[in-house]
Amino acid sequence: MAKPDGLLEVGRIGRPHGIRGDVFLDLVTDRTERAQVGSKLWARDRWLTIVQSNSSSHRWRVHFDGVDDRSAAEALTGVVVSAEPIDDPDALWIHQLIGASVIEVNGIDRGRCRSVIANPAADLLELDTGALVPVTFVTSVDHSGPGTLITIDPPEGLFELNE
Repeated sequence: MAKPDGLLEVGRIGRPHGIRGDVFLDLVTDRTERAQVGSKLWARDRWLTIVQSNSSSHRWRVHFDGVDDRSAAEALTGVVVSAEPIDDPDALWIHQLIGASVIEVNGIDRGRCRSVIANPAADLLELDTGALVPVTFVTSVDHSGPGTLITIDPPEGLFELNE
């Protein structure tokens, strides 16, 4: 079966735990609901449903429906898992920001978002002009039109730093 369109990478299956098919799941997202009972994750060529889940420090120990022995769990070691996007209007999703037009609150067009760079202080929007804009300056993201529009309220002088 081909991977469905629109899925987002959310983690990787780690080593097995025990003999009954449990595995460790390392998430690459802060959305812990991805590891909750009932979550469906796409792994390689099929959907896996979590039927048991326990937090174990920075990762999760999970049991997938139909993965009931150590051999089946070992076969999943290292497999990247994906899931459907979560509908959260208050969240900024990287997949929705890439390619979006960026304008200032005063209407100045600053180009398009080329990528989002992880940064300890705040993630950065990298614009096609080469400018970097901390996401803390994003005031709104509008998906209602034909394309996504990001409105920013940057401090004076931010774009002069890139010239």
